[in-house]
Amino acid sequence: MGGIRQEKVAELIRRDLSAIFQQRGRDWFGGMFISVTQVRMAPDLGLAKVYLSFMAVPDKQVALKAVREEGWRVRKGLSDKIGKQVRIIPELNFYLDDSIDYYEAINEALKT
Repeated sequence: MGGIRQEKVAELIRRDLSAIFQQRGRDWFGGMFISVTQVRMAPDLGLAKVYLSFMAVPDKQVALKAVREEGWRVRKGLSDKIGKQVRIIPELNFYLDDSIDYYEAINEALKT
């Protein structure tokens, strides 16, 4: 369970990363629709676990790998946005958020 400061920084990063993926996603990732579903911060605010959801992408693991390879560019964009608001720009670790797929599987199972 995180503290209030962790939650505020996590929300700030989630909001700004969403804007970065929306504005620069076409150039950096070939037009993939990427949404940031959740951000979890380490207690020292030096590491952020970023959970991503990909829409209309055939292979989500390949898309996640592309985001991880360009992670330095995403972190730089984040630094440009929140550099004056936080002391340390956290390292970004990207993970696949499969909660939508899980929801769809359960929904499909309940229909039958």
